[in-house]
Amino acid sequence: METNLRSRIRAGDHNAFGELFDACARSVYNHAFRLTGDWSTAEEVVSLTFLEAWRLRERLDEEGGSPRPWLLGIATNVTRNLRRATRRHAAAIARLPRDEAVRDFADEVAGRVDDAAQLARVRIALSRLRRADREVLALCVWSGLDYQAAAEALGVPVGTVRSRLSRARTKLAKHMELPQRDGQMRGDDRTSAVRPIREGNR
Repeated sequence: METNLRSRIRAGDHNAFGELFDACARSVYNHAFRLTGDWSTAEEVVSLTFLEAWRLRERLDEEGGSPRPWLLGIATNVTRNLRRATRRHAAAIARLPRDEAVRDFADEVAGRVDDAAQLARVRIALSRLRRADREVLALCVWSGLDYQAAAEALGVPVGTVRSRLSRARTKLAKHMELPQRDGQMRGDDRTSAVRPIREGNR
């Protein structure tokens, strides 16, 4: 079934892409949100990921299981590119005359988060990780990929995924255990704090 879907995707079957979107759009969105912490950016990543998947469809191997790791790998690259573009945009804005008003989206984003304080704490902890470690954490812990699938998504050896994930978990746990004025976060809350949407069984 999965092999047939891969073949249809490679052939440019629009219905196959519809099936791929229905099956994986939520996973792509959640992955993008966990990497960016921004709802609107995550939505943009979803759109760009499927456009890029269509452009790169012939690179998908015909043999294999679910195309989800391939798609999450594309989403990871799209997120990296958007971050670079965001930094360039921010630099350009900074060069504008000071009297030019720039809209602040912080309140708008925060208003859509149920527990802004907890999310902010998690985001701070994640921001202290290396980008590569953060990406592996997002793929393996939150998107549920195994080591092999994550290695496929990122284009790195399985051993690299293992070492990055181990390092990321250790550092994240250390940062999350730092005392807060309002008390400590329980250990079982550390990963659930950044689950914007519950994904179904895979």
